[in-house]
Amino acid sequence: MPSVVIVGRPNVGKSTLFNAIIGSRRAIVGDEPGITRDRIHGDAEYRGKLFRLVDTGGIVANDPELIPSEILRQARVALQDAGQIIFLVDGRSELTAPDRELGQLLRRLGKPVTLAVNKIDVPKREILAQEFHELGFDALFPVSAEHRLGLDDLLDHVTKDFETREDAPAEPTRRIKVAIIGRPNVGKSTLLNALVGHERTIVSPVPGTTRDAVDETIVRDGVEYVFVDTAGIRRKGKTRLMAEKLSVVMARRHIGLADVVLLVLDAADGVVSQDATIGGYAHESGRITILCVNKWDIAPKKDKAAFVDSARRELKFLDYAPIAFLSAASGAGVAQLFGLIRRGYEAASQRVTTGELNRFLESLKLDMNLRARYMTQASVRPPTFVVFSDGSQKLHFSKERYLANQLRKRFGFEGAPVVVKTKTKPRRAG
Repeated sequence: MPSVVIVGRPNVGKSTLFNAIIGSRRAIVGDEPGITRDRIHGDAEYRGKLFRLVDTGGIVANDPELIPSEILRQARVALQDAGQIIFLVDGRSELTAPDRELGQLLRRLGKPVTLAVNKIDVPKREILAQEFHELGFDALFPVSAEHRLGLDDLLDHVTKDFETREDAPAEPTRRIKVAIIGRPNVGKSTLLNALVGHERTIVSPVPGTTRDAVDETIVRDGVEYVFVDTAGIRRKGKTRLMAEKLSVVMARRHIGLADVVLLVLDAADGVVSQDATIGGYAHESGRITILCVNKWDIAPKKDKAAFVDSARRELKFLDYAPIAFLSAASGAGVAQLFGLIRRGYEAASQRVTTGELNRFLESLKLDMNLRARYMTQASVRPPTFVVFSDGSQKLHFSKERYLANQLRKRFGFEGAPVVVKTKTKPRRAG
């Protein structure tokens, strides 16, 4: 798909415009300058034309600080692949030196640039947009991203040369969405970069560098993997800034939207209580989960058996999750994740016939004194089964857990939580 990149200095409304075009709250929006740091991707459609929309961090062209300079570098990567660029400026403020510097940078790229003057929400303010012609771009459109005004004219111009849906190439046969989760600074962004084979996200030793969820799509062996690097999830007491609170909410939302979750653990720290809390979010959401023990190359004690024992003890509810030892920084062990993701997705997507389930149930009745008439599978991802009980009491949770473990063992639901529910026999009236 063609790529449309939104650029501008901090706090001009890029993320608001991004969300308005995508049609959902994909990027974090707030009054704090610099909330968006990495570049955020989303698939958009306008009048049958498909394109990839990219929201970049606020660009300050000559800022020597680490994070602003990394934002500029990430934006440059997006701009290299751009088919169209939307240069967003704030129509309520005067033309600034950073606007002029960014305009010069964009002109040197030789790519089509559309100037969008934001925050023009009433007709009498349209006159304010005209002074921005000074930047030297012919295509200028007054818009209000917050109120979704002027977007049709803007998108008509930006997408005029894009192909329609009927002409679009066929998509891969399977699409798996993978959320990378964990505490701050355990190496989530480094892992995303290693998985996609290039530096996709800002990596720094400063905890909390990632705020938005950053995604990247790659196709491997006919499977499309959509990797989403989420913000590090902190303890509630440690989350103070509005941007960080929102990023935690968005991270949990992306867990729920994912098919597979990679829970990144720090080999040097071992499994800590916050890892269990975050893993609980994945388990409660019914996500296929893979435990990724990162920084194994610099672990003080390279005893895999001891680490597995510790992880199984501290994360008892994730006893079904496979464990992968790797180093995202060097790339060692990262390739194995593709196989684990694919197998987990396929296992959690399988359906078992009612006949097979009832034969399985009969084989267990003697072992566990199970009062059940029959069993059926209600859904997939997570595999969910309903047991119809003979009596008026639900199965004890220990028996439901035993059934789940036996189902996983018998039918191979690798990496997925298996849900067992009981439906009791209704009592007769009178």
